[in-house]
Order: sequence, then C-alpha cells, then structure tokens
Amino acid sequence: MNAIGIQQAVQNLPQIIQYTLDNCEETVIISDSGVVVMIDQREWENMQEVLRLFRDKKSLGALLEGHRSRESGIVPDSVSVEEAFYDL
Repeated sequence: MNAIGIQQAVQNLPQIIQYTLDNCEETVIISDSGVVVMIDQREWENMQEVLRLFRDKKSLGALLEGHRSRESGIVPDSVSVEEAFYDL
C-alpha cells in the first residue's frame, strides 16, 4: 500500500493514478479531513462482487460447502457452465 499526503497527491495526481493502475496497489491519501483510498476500478468492481456474493445466503452457502468438501478431500462432479451459472 502506498501512503501519501494530500499536498503530494495534488502535485502528482497523474503519476499517482498511473502508479496505482500499473501496480494494482492501493494508494492511501492522507489529509487533515480524513483518509481516502484510491484503487483500480476493476479491483473495486471485484470487491463489490465478492461483497454481493457474501450477502447472498445461497451463494455464501455454496462457497462454504465447496471449501468444506475440498478440505475433506471430496472432488465434486463437474458441471457445465450453464448449470454453474443458472441463476445469472
């Protein structure tokens, strides 16, 4: 994680944005008013999708069951893409 002050952010915003995009690394900008985090939009969208899946009880249950099965050494039967994503 890259942390910088607000003045440095103001002076070097294009370079900071490029660094954040190139390195897929968060940039924390610190000001007297508070702290914000700059991240690549794709990373943000990925995090939002993970949060959405965790809020969906059926998706979360399937994820947890998959982890339990894997930890027990159980290999699930394969399914088609259509079967896996039937609800989308």
